[in-house]
Amino acid sequence: MIAYVSVGSNDIQRSKRFYTAFLPALGYTYCEGPEGLSFELPVPKGQAPQPDFYVKPPFDEGPATQGNGSMTAFEASSQDQVRALHAAALAAGGSDEGTPGFRADYGARFYVGYLRDPDGNKIALFSSNPNDPSRDD
Repeated sequence: MIAYVSVGSNDIQRSKRFYTAFLPALGYTYCEGPEGLSFELPVPKGQAPQPDFYVKPPFDEGPATQGNGSMTAFEASSQDQVRALHAAALAAGGSDEGTPGFRADYGARFYVGYLRDPDGNKIALFSSNPNDPSRDD
């Protein structure tokens, strides 16, 4: 099981604007400390924890750079939520890497929008909920 995912940031306040524009809407709690930003999902009693997500300056004190081929994906409850959160993340300083929509290569139910955070880290917001009332077919 993945315990956490961490991405680097050169400007924590800029990253805070970006990530708080959509992660709390997905159920993540947020904490800011001297090491950076921490986002966690609450763990219901008796269930396994979900991976935490951290945004931090690099430990080696060099500049943060995005990983070529790296991407972090966050699951939304519906296509409407993917569209809304993609728009919120763009308004909070992200850049578009793929407008929300279906991707034929990933199956008939995989609805996804792609972004880059202000430091260039690639983010996916997706929904594959077959019972989604906002579902486009």
